[in-house]
Amino acid sequence: MTGEIEARLKALNLALPEVASPVANYVPFLHINGFLYVSGQLPMRDGKVAVTGQLGSGLDVEDGMEAAGICLMNILAQAKNALGDLDRIAQAVRLSGFVNSTADFTDHPKVVNGASDLLVEILGDKGRHTRAAVGCSSLPLGAAVEIDAIFAIE
Repeated sequence: MTGEIEARLKALNLALPEVASPVANYVPFLHINGFLYVSGQLPMRDGKVAVTGQLGSGLDVEDGMEAAGICLMNILAQAKNALGDLDRIAQAVRLSGFVNSTADFTDHPKVVNGASDLLVEILGDKGRHTRAAVGCSSLPLGAAVEIDAIFAIE
């Protein structure tokens, strides 16, 4: 039987990707004390970074939003791997978004909206969350965006 969240993904014509393996010495998630912590996810698609480069230097807000959406789908894939059923998510608590950007780029919140908007579209009110959107000068593998998440679990 398909759960409510997976049915919503299907209705939105979205499919969870294969989970990515860690690229360094960390675990992809920890489920502890009623919370699921998902490590930072890059915009990985088919085993490689789908959106690379810096916002403000060759990439625009729309490119960044696309990257953030891919990161969010990878977060949900990790959550499904951790929980077995996405319907166990009681509430999205926090997203932290890191945007590879030039010093004069200031639209980090718009970029991270690519993940935030998609999360609310998929989870409904359970997708509303606290958030940080931070600019940085580089990210692993040249990725344009990296996002991590915390969820409260039933």
